[in-house]
Amino acid sequence: MMKTIENLGNVFSSALMEAIATTTSVHLDGVSSEAGDACFYELTGVMSLCSKKGGILFITAKESDIRILCSYMTGISLEEVTKEDAEDTLCEFVNMTAGSAKLRLSDPDYMFTLSTPFIIKGQNMTVATKSKTHVISRVLWSGEISVNLTIIC
Repeated sequence: MMKTIENLGNVFSSALMEAIATTTSVHLDGVSSEAGDACFYELTGVMSLCSKKGGILFITAKESDIRILCSYMTGISLEEVTKEDAEDTLCEFVNMTAGSAKLRLSDPDYMFTLSTPFIIKGQNMTVATKSKTHVISRVLWSGEISVNLTIIC
């Protein structure tokens, strides 16, 4: 089971890196596995992953980092990027990441039906899970930009 969980983390990390590189030309070349609780920043994009195993995807980052990525993605100057633009950008990253991961996964237990992505705003949130729940956390970065990926299944 642990190999499957690690593979799931790798698939989603790769999908997020690809989504950001494709839309912004920013390559998140640093990846670290985080043990323990997930870290949540000002903006968190969320999507439910419905399957036999089920799960939920969180992508979280500082609002300033999402604004930079939004500026690269849209061509809007950084000063003109609105909070709504940043939220839309994060939802798009969640959608692209989950969709790409869904296509890459061949395990029937992880044949996901995806929900609509949505945003949770706020800092210092925590997610409580049952004791046998798996939490996969990754931090992806490039220079000053950092994005956290968490999958709970």
